[in-house]
This record gives sequence, C-alpha cells and structure tokens, in this order.
Amino acid sequence: MAGTMSQDRLIKLVSKGDENGVGKGHVYYTTYNNKNKKDPSKKHTERKYNPVARKHTDYVQKK
Repeated sequence: MAGTMSQDRLIKLVSKGDENGVGKGHVYYTTYNNKNKKDPSKKHTERKYNPVARKHTDYVQKK
C-alpha cells in the first residue's frame, strides 16, 4: 500500500506556532530512525512548513 507508514517508527510532531502563536498545534507525522539518535532523553525537533501560519515553524516531538 502506498502512503502508509510503519507504526513502530512513527512519531508525531506538533507545531509551536510562529511568533504570534498562529498555527500552534498543527500536527505532522513522520518516521524517525532511533538508531541514529544521539541523546535519547532529548525530543526530536524539525523545522517544517506550517500551512496554517503559511511559513516555516518549529515542530517538536510529542508522545
């Protein structure tokens, strides 16, 4: 099936929003390779495009 993700490596990224809080809470799902993770106590962060805020914002791993 195209478009499906393996559930064992799936992580949920939640947007912190822009400087005014626009787009806060937007969810983005991705896979992550835990074997290459440097510090397991730190949460994974990425900078992705937020369609609600219409700009790139920081996304933080949420469990």
